[in-house]
Amino acid sequence: QAQLIESGGGSVQAGGSLRLSCAAPGRAFDNRIKGWFRQAPGRDRDFVASLNYNGAPSYDDSVDGRFIISRDSAKEMFYLQMHLLNPEDTAFYFCALGPPWANAARETTDYTDWGQGTQVTVSS
Repeated sequence: QAQLIESGGGSVQAGGSLRLSCAAPGRAFDNRIKGWFRQAPGRDRDFVASLNYNGAPSYDDSVDGRFIISRDSAKEMFYLQMHLLNPEDTAFYFCALGPPWANAARETTDYTDWGQGTQVTVSS
């Protein structure tokens, strides 16, 4: 059962931008590591980005310099701003929350709370 709520997916042409949002109400938001993952058809769920309790981001090499993870603690939400999208970014994107005080977490098993996912499709 999904515990987080994503929004903002859709279809875009190569070179375009999208912003994904993740609502995480009532989940001790501030101190927990926040992550974004994606899963393309026939592939594993892969790490995209994370943001730790100290506000330090971490990115997969494939998105570094193009994607930005951020948070709004007052709204208990976090975001993934995606720029310069290309067809290889096409996937189902998931947000997730992990343990508090973690400095880094790149494995799906590090996270306990997940959203239902949102589709991002990039056409060439």
